[in-house]
Amino acid sequence: MATHTTCDGLRRRDVLRIGALGGSALSLANHLRWASAGETGGGPAKAAIFVNLGGGPSHLDTFDLKPEAPDDYRGEFKPVATNVAGIAICEHLPKLASCADRYAILRGVSHTLAAHELGSSYVHTGNRPIASLQFPSHGAVVARELGGPDDLPPSVAIPQSRHGAGYLGVRYAAFGTGSVPKPGKPFSVRGVSLDGSLTLAQVDRRHALLDDLDTTFCEMEADSQLVEGLDSFSQQAHTIITSPRARQAFDVSREAPAFARPFGGHDFGQSCLLATRLVEAGVRFVTVQLGGWDTHADNWKKLQSTLLPTLDEGLSALFLGLEQKGLLDSTCVLVTGEFGRTPKINKRAGRDHYPRAMFMLMAGGGVKGGRVIGASDAKGTEPAGDAIRPDDVAASLYRCLGIDPTREYRTATGRPVMIVRDGTPITGLFG
Repeated sequence: MATHTTCDGLRRRDVLRIGALGGSALSLANHLRWASAGETGGGPAKAAIFVNLGGGPSHLDTFDLKPEAPDDYRGEFKPVATNVAGIAICEHLPKLASCADRYAILRGVSHTLAAHELGSSYVHTGNRPIASLQFPSHGAVVARELGGPDDLPPSVAIPQSRHGAGYLGVRYAAFGTGSVPKPGKPFSVRGVSLDGSLTLAQVDRRHALLDDLDTTFCEMEADSQLVEGLDSFSQQAHTIITSPRARQAFDVSREAPAFARPFGGHDFGQSCLLATRLVEAGVRFVTVQLGGWDTHADNWKKLQSTLLPTLDEGLSALFLGLEQKGLLDSTCVLVTGEFGRTPKINKRAGRDHYPRAMFMLMAGGGVKGGRVIGASDAKGTEPAGDAIRPDDVAASLYRCLGIDPTREYRTATGRPVMIVRDGTPITGLFG
């Protein structure tokens, strides 16, 4: 897997380490053990897929081109017509242009947080970050509100996410796969797939042994939340490990070659392929990563050579694959980075951080495709008219899933907090 570094020095392998140690996305063992031990604190859509474009993609070079802007703003790429009259996107996104009727483009999305971590936290939670409270990610809220099958985690991050459950507690954090599938090969997820050294009979014997140990030690540690949770942990872990459906859900090699081929052989495409399988199996929320968008230098070279072709192939296959499986109407897809990039080109042939104007995409789950909502001004420097905020996008996502964004939770200290403190569903996005 490629390693992408943002300008603040955070590398993808750092994200994996943060996920493992910080509880944002957990291994199966930690995910279940901590949740069960108590150490963790209806809409048209039944599931959601969050596509995270880490680093912050340029809106002017993707879905909000400004061909009439001055030379030092508009960039090198030309717009191309889509299959929806009047909508044009970047010429290097031909597959997404051919299926623009499946998704809506949000332009003029705006906020004021130009640091990667803060901006990312904002779009992953729908709440502007504050020092006194860690808000839960969308996946954590969905896991709490909608739950999931007993033999599958309700929220899965491919391969990890550094945005966790916040004040909801680790029990609602995503299960991180730790790696991504490879084309045509069985995908072994540690803790879900049995390796060749273990048989189901051996797992059953170890499970029985754990039952005996739990009984022995529960009287000695009657006041320990960790021990109190071991019984339910081992039961759930055993259910997932021995569930044929769980093992099959993570195994992309089971897909027909004709279905899998459009996703491509890169990590992002295979992650999107896995996301379709997980949603089909009953997982409620899946996070997929495509990093590398922090293009302070050589912006157009990086976009044209790798980033845009990868996004074009994987994301178009995701939209069409969900539709082919009959899942697009019941799966809300949200595509976003943490911010846009400066409209004015810098001296290194790149663009810098710019949260005042950015794009997002939404599809499925009641979202009406083939439309553009919102706009930026002639140079792409700010919204033209009312801005769309990450809070509004979050409220729209929850509306798709039948979750009331104004519902109040209680923190561990009893503080009441709404799921989305300051946002309303976007007018014109539905129906």
